[in-house]
Amino acid sequence: EAKTAETELEVVEGMQFDRGYLSPYFITNQDKMRVELEEPYVLIHEKKLSNLQAMLPVLEAAVQSSKPLLIIAEDVEGEALATLVVNKLRGGLKVAAVKAPGFGDRRKAMLEDIAI
Repeated sequence: EAKTAETELEVVEGMQFDRGYLSPYFITNQDKMRVELEEPYVLIHEKKLSNLQAMLPVLEAAVQSSKPLLIIAEDVEGEALATLVVNKLRGGLKVAAVKAPGFGDRRKAMLEDIAI
C-alpha cells in the first residue's frame, strides 16, 4: 500500500529475479553481499546440474575470454557446485550460479524470456 498519492517509476538496467546465488563463495561485493558481474556469458539450463563434464568446453571458453559466467539452472549441486566454487576461489573463473526463477511451466517461460 502506498503512503502517498504519487505514482513513481524506477527504471534500471539489467535483470533481477527472486532467487539468489547458490554459494556465498560467489559473492563479488562483500559490502552489499551481492554478486555483480559485468557483461557475463549466461548459460541457461532447465534441469539440475550435478556433473560439469559436458560443460567443460563452456567453462574453458569463459576462462579463455576472461569474461564472467552466470549459470542459471534448476539447481547446481554436488560435484558441479564444488568445481565452480573451487575455480572461483582459485581466481581462474569468474562465475556465479543461481537457481532458475519460477516453477513448472512458468519456469520454462521465464528461462525463455531470459534467453532473449
